[in-house]
Amino acid sequence: MGCRKALLILGLLCMLRRSVSTCGPGYTADDRGDGGCHDEDECEEHQIRCGNNTRCINTLGSFYCQCRDGFSNSRGPENFTAINGQCQDINECMNNNKNSDICGAKAYCTNLIGDYSCTCLAGYRNPSGSHADCTDIDECKEDKTQKENICGMNGTCENLDGSYLCECPSGFTTYDNERTKCSELSCDRFKANSESAQSLAGLADILSLMRTSCLALSNPDSAGEGKANGEVLLEKLFTATEDLLSPGRLNSSDDVSGLLGVVEDAMRLIGPQLKHSSTRMETSETEVELAVRRGTTPPTGPIHLTNENASLETDWTTATGNGTYPGFALAALVSYKNLEKSVNRAFEQLTGYQKDGVDPTFQVNSKVVSAVVSNPSTRHLNHHVNLTFRHLQREERSPVSYICAYWQAGPDGQDEGGAWSTDGCYNRSSNATHTVCGCEHLSSFAVLMALYPIKHTFGLLLVTKIGLIVSLLCLVLCILTFKFCRSIQGTRTTIHLHLCICLFVADLLFLTAISRTKPEGGCRVVAGCLHFLFLGVFSWMLLEGVQLYRMVVLVFNATIRPLYLFAVGYGTPLVIVAISAISRPNGYGTDEYCWLSLEHGLIWSFFGPVCLIIIFNVFFFIITVWKLAQKFSSLNPDLSKLNKIKAFTVTAIAQMCVLGLMWVSGAFVFQEGTAPAAYIFTILNSLQGALVFVMHCLLSKQVRDEYANFLSCICAQPKRKYSEFSSTNPSSSRSQGSRSGHHTGESQI
Repeated sequence: MGCRKALLILGLLCMLRRSVSTCGPGYTADDRGDGGCHDEDECEEHQIRCGNNTRCINTLGSFYCQCRDGFSNSRGPENFTAINGQCQDINECMNNNKNSDICGAKAYCTNLIGDYSCTCLAGYRNPSGSHADCTDIDECKEDKTQKENICGMNGTCENLDGSYLCECPSGFTTYDNERTKCSELSCDRFKANSESAQSLAGLADILSLMRTSCLALSNPDSAGEGKANGEVLLEKLFTATEDLLSPGRLNSSDDVSGLLGVVEDAMRLIGPQLKHSSTRMETSETEVELAVRRGTTPPTGPIHLTNENASLETDWTTATGNGTYPGFALAALVSYKNLEKSVNRAFEQLTGYQKDGVDPTFQVNSKVVSAVVSNPSTRHLNHHVNLTFRHLQREERSPVSYICAYWQAGPDGQDEGGAWSTDGCYNRSSNATHTVCGCEHLSSFAVLMALYPIKHTFGLLLVTKIGLIVSLLCLVLCILTFKFCRSIQGTRTTIHLHLCICLFVADLLFLTAISRTKPEGGCRVVAGCLHFLFLGVFSWMLLEGVQLYRMVVLVFNATIRPLYLFAVGYGTPLVIVAISAISRPNGYGTDEYCWLSLEHGLIWSFFGPVCLIIIFNVFFFIITVWKLAQKFSSLNPDLSKLNKIKAFTVTAIAQMCVLGLMWVSGAFVFQEGTAPAAYIFTILNSLQGALVFVMHCLLSKQVRDEYANFLSCICAQPKRKYSEFSSTNPSSSRSQGSRSGHHTGESQI
């Protein structure tokens, strides 16, 4: 019994010993139960994590962490645990030894996460694929498999370390960029032998400037002599064009074609010489934007050039064309700020725009722009270019169409002659402020506005013709009366006579020639004559006002010397017309009427004097009517109030007609207006001769008496050669003159 107890106690002690036996850190007890321990692999069992971008290394009873290649411990030690380790990417491109480049001098380094890469510089390549093994590319040999070498068929290639040079023969150039193909230069296009260069002062200087630069580029032995920086040459070009583009200089289509052609050719010469890929320059007369691309392969992608007044949208494929790529491509948009004033003509090629039997009048309604690309063949482009124009003015009074047009030079591209044409251009869209044009070729473009005038009705034309015919007949009677009626001779009659003469000739020209715009020279003569005659009418009307004022206010000093009358009546209009014709010779005659153009303010050479004369005559009208009212109030007290009012009204109306106040309604007769206003002006002015006849002849008792005597003499003695109407009896003349003076001193009109 005791033994059994002892064995039991011994077993319990063994079990107790086994239960209290422990292994150290990093060890695990054996499964055999003999109390042994073995090493625990912390890395394999993932009991401890080292973190991202690390590797775990097991040791007896422990472990440690290390950063993977391309990473480093931000806390310093190479071996660490997760507690004190943090692995970050090593920027090999920055942390490399400063005395040497990890990729070498012929490549550049790019950092990667945990690594880096080396890229060879242009002109080098890495055949082995290692990080720093870049060798020179022999571009001259590489290109031998092509039909032409890298410098073009006319160039000689010389290999350099990392690059190459192209040497060109005489007549070819690389545009100061030795890595482009040799391009042939045609400097003869800048010869100053065209008619426009000889007639337009200053254009020959521009041609000489461009030709000198062209010859310097095409001569390899020039050693830089005559060569200019592209930006400097561009500035010289547009500085030289400043004077040519001033208003009034470009007077003919030849001049316009010559200047536009020279600028377009100069853009193709200067563009490749520019240092920057984008260049913008602005002067007081021009604004230009150029885009240039260089390289061994043709550029691709869109092109968008814009300024305040226009924009150009195309692509680099259109700019380079389908021919041999010379190593560069350019696109330019040149905007002329005031050229539209010089090209607002030459519309003879614009046909087919008639509406309802009415031919429109054309007007340039945008700035003129030139679109230029390096592609030498731009007459038939594969893709249309789009140009957006801002309108210069909005037209709301008349029906209008917006036309996309280009300036077409003379035959075979010559600079002589030129006119607006629409071939190959069409209107894609328009609104009140902008027009988008699509064109299949490049040149100089603008938006034209076709104005369709409101047609005059048959009734208005009939009233005009009948009124003018009646006016002409009455003016003939007035002229005969004032010339031969002896009893009314005096200063006022002289004024009436010459007023009627001017008005008669003006109405006759107006009736027969106002709308005969061809030939242009004859139309200008008619416009000049009408300008002179209508100013003469108003000058004599001013003298009417002055004479009436002197008659009513200065009763005893009413006579004016004939020399003074002719100096004011004919001399003043002649001076005004002479100054206007010298300063604005092209302002006489329009596309619709033989009258003054509404452009450039020339019309104010007529409106200005007219307004001034009307102001003076209104003053005379008020003073004389006030004086006449005082005279009527002092007439015979037996005269009824109704007769006083009637006499005052007739006198006032007569004076108003004489002074020409009705012309106020026609201040803008050559612009479109409402129909009622047109009828009012037409009736009043076409019948002015009849009104003069009624007021100064039929309402004059002296003239009526002469008419009665003349008619009675004809009826009673038809064979008598001389009647009292043309009597030369001195006593009769003196008595009639005295009667005339008496009546003239009163208020007789």
